[in-house]
Amino acid sequence: MRLDAAKPTRLVWEMNEPVPDGDPARIGRGLLRRERRATLATSMRGAPYASLVLITVDLDASPLLLLSDLAQHSRNIAFDPRVSLLFDGTAGYPDPLTGPRLTVIGQASAVDDPRLLARFMAHHPTSAAYSGFADFRLYRVTVGRGHLVAGFGRIHWIDAGDLLLTADAAALAATESDILRHMNEDHSYAIADYARHRLGRSDAGWRMTGIDPEGADLACSTETARLDFAKPVLTPSAARTALVELAKQARH
Repeated sequence: MRLDAAKPTRLVWEMNEPVPDGDPARIGRGLLRRERRATLATSMRGAPYASLVLITVDLDASPLLLLSDLAQHSRNIAFDPRVSLLFDGTAGYPDPLTGPRLTVIGQASAVDDPRLLARFMAHHPTSAAYSGFADFRLYRVTVGRGHLVAGFGRIHWIDAGDLLLTADAAALAATESDILRHMNEDHSYAIADYARHRLGRSDAGWRMTGIDPEGADLACSTETARLDFAKPVLTPSAARTALVELAKQARH
């Protein structure tokens, strides 16, 4: 893959700007893909219990959590797998009530999938220190529906079939780790340019932590950035084309 342009375009809204009008499902899915932590609500034998969790999502945007069996929320899930997750995208807004937030309702179940675990650890590198412990399990949330509040008066219930990406991305999923390795090892300069355009920062150390049909994720220490593709990509070759196109646009 050859990437020789300086900067990609970005299609996500910036903090402090009004959330643009558009497809509520796309806005909600954008929140799922950008946020790296969420508030998890479980039932503690009938009583509501909320906790802070690290999170990422699969390529279809289904939430993934790595939880300890010793944690209260894990005990609650064992008793009742029904959960909700609040994704808060209001940081940086002078009035948080004008910012976007999404509540996802579904059921959490433990999964034993090396690909999903690798995806979680790529987004949360510190989790590698404990992901192999016997008392930690990866959970996938089967989404029932979502409730999006995109600002005053912009409130939508979204069915799972609309909120999640239903296209077959198996080919991209199978090669995600290879794409990340290639980009991070051979095109680190391009990743730095992406981050500089996205954040206006020239810090070194930016890495690509994930790629999915709708975009790519970048991180440097505790800072993250999201690059959205102009249209969904489902194969490695389509992902390459999308990244090259971003590079071409940056030259103009």
